[in-house]
Amino acid sequence: MKKVIASVMVAVLIPCLLTGCIKKVDTAKETTKETTEQTAAAQSEKTEQTEGQAAETAAAQTEVQAAGTEAEMTAQTEAEPATQTEAEAAEAGKSAKGSGKVVVYNWGEYIDPDVLDQFEEETGIEVVYEEFETNEIMYPKVAAGAASYDLICPSDYMIAKMIANDMLQPINFDHIPNYKNIDETYIEQSKGFDPENKYSIPYCWGTVGILYNTSMIEEGDTVDSWEILWDEKYKDNILMQDSVRDAFMVAEKLLGYDINTVDEEELKACADKLIEQKPLVQAYVIDQVRDKMIGGEAALGVIYSGEAIYTARENEDLEYVIPKEGSNVWIDSWVIPKDAQNVENAEKFLDFLCRGDIAMKNFDYITYSTPNKEARELIEDEDIKNSTVAFPTAKMLENSQVYTYIGEDGDALYAKYWDKVKSN
Repeated sequence: MKKVIASVMVAVLIPCLLTGCIKKVDTAKETTKETTEQTAAAQSEKTEQTEGQAAETAAAQTEVQAAGTEAEMTAQTEAEPATQTEAEAAEAGKSAKGSGKVVVYNWGEYIDPDVLDQFEEETGIEVVYEEFETNEIMYPKVAAGAASYDLICPSDYMIAKMIANDMLQPINFDHIPNYKNIDETYIEQSKGFDPENKYSIPYCWGTVGILYNTSMIEEGDTVDSWEILWDEKYKDNILMQDSVRDAFMVAEKLLGYDINTVDEEELKACADKLIEQKPLVQAYVIDQVRDKMIGGEAALGVIYSGEAIYTARENEDLEYVIPKEGSNVWIDSWVIPKDAQNVENAEKFLDFLCRGDIAMKNFDYITYSTPNKEARELIEDEDIKNSTVAFPTAKMLENSQVYTYIGEDGDALYAKYWDKVKSN
């Protein structure tokens, strides 16, 4: 903060010293003693008057200068405490309200924009919002400290990795009373990646499966297995996920492996299986699978269940299935990074998102399954409320698993064989 220095401008008016006119005496003509004495006395009187006026003028000047200096010192002294008080007040305000914003890093199209506006209106806190496409894109950016975020929404296995690498801070659940709305089922499932439920709050969950266009599937073909994605009849009509864990999961389930395997021989076999399939694949995509399937650009696509709900609304020929070999059941949760700058605002945002009406609003917009029991009660559409795509039965999930963190060595193995698949 810039200081304001008070200055005093002092104008001093020094009066002219007036001396009386001394009459000249013609000493040649007037030489009497009386005249001489009178002249001397007059001169003496005038001299005393002149010295007295000069002394008074000097004293007045000194007094004015002293007053000016004192006024300037007083102004400076008064200005400094005012400046300090202002700075202290600003610091107190910063401490009370953070920076007045919350910086959020989330998946693309993963929140209703109206929810962001409503939060800002209700709290006065600005939401600075950024998006990412995959966990693997998000993680290195956060790990490198390229940007400071207050809230991030990673997937289960990535949360475990962030916990292992000391990148998250525990959540103070006392500041999030609406956490009570999260169904205990998903809190329990979260222990698979957050063992003590200290670092995360479930936001959305779902499955990975096959979305297929019934009008493009040949008569007699049943879509109930990952195997159909290797059927040459559908060459150039197959869309795969451009995500290392999701792509390998398909091959792992088809070959009967654990989706969290770090056995190199098994990963090599999965890579070979994906390379075998590659000539049939139209494209490896992420969000684009939704639009391509709606537009009839492919017959089969690996997709997240929430996207499948949305696509069914847009194209009645589209149906979704969890293959019989099993799949991945995933949970995306909110976490607070260790270097978050606006923790109090982050907690307010989390509590807001856990409100039943807000969770319902998000579910209606993004169509991913909500773990919020209050939100499920608010669903009015009976087809959605009873949808096995949004809320699959336990039997449908019996062969499915949650991704777990496989360690740095495991990540390196997956990356090695994923590069091999992509480069072939």
